[in-house]
Amino acid sequence: MSRQDTRQTILQNGAKIIHSKGFVNTGIKDILEASGVPKGSFYFYFKSKEDFGQALVDYYYTLISSIFEKHLHDRNLPPIDRFKGLIDNYCKIFKNLQFTSGCPIGNLSQEMSDLSEPIREKLQEAYSKMRSSIRDCLIEAKELGQIDARWNIDDLAVFVLNSWEGALMDMKLSKSIQPLMAFKNIIFNFIVKDTSASG
Repeated sequence: MSRQDTRQTILQNGAKIIHSKGFVNTGIKDILEASGVPKGSFYFYFKSKEDFGQALVDYYYTLISSIFEKHLHDRNLPPIDRFKGLIDNYCKIFKNLQFTSGCPIGNLSQEMSDLSEPIREKLQEAYSKMRSSIRDCLIEAKELGQIDARWNIDDLAVFVLNSWEGALMDMKLSKSIQPLMAFKNIIFNFIVKDTSASG
């Protein structure tokens, strides 16, 4: 196995453990054992656990962006339908996970933003990219008349993503899909233009 492959294996296995246990509660030993990598080899691939944490944010964002890309960039569907598809897909994922884990970027942001400035900066970058993807979809929806012209799209993208992250926290607390369904019902009834009286 090449050095790059081993590094990726450590990230993959570390990502699974940290998504479940948290960054602080996960030791380097846990990650190496799960990866089948000899003890003491960690620093051959990462300068420090903080350096690993920064790489972990990039790893998580790559996974998230692939899901965003699949749904939000599907030009065969109107933008609002794409966004609904994204939310529906995540609802299925979290139902299969029995409403555990939540968003890895959101989890790390709550845990590490006050503990590590380099990791916080990486998280902010990833979160901003997530918000931008939503914003681009909402801009297109507004241009097509699916969203009322009165909405400021930048503010709306902030509100939507922050509300989603809050719904995921409530989902984990309640072990229920209800917070996600409430998010979906309120958001789409709230932002989508009512065309029932037109024509």
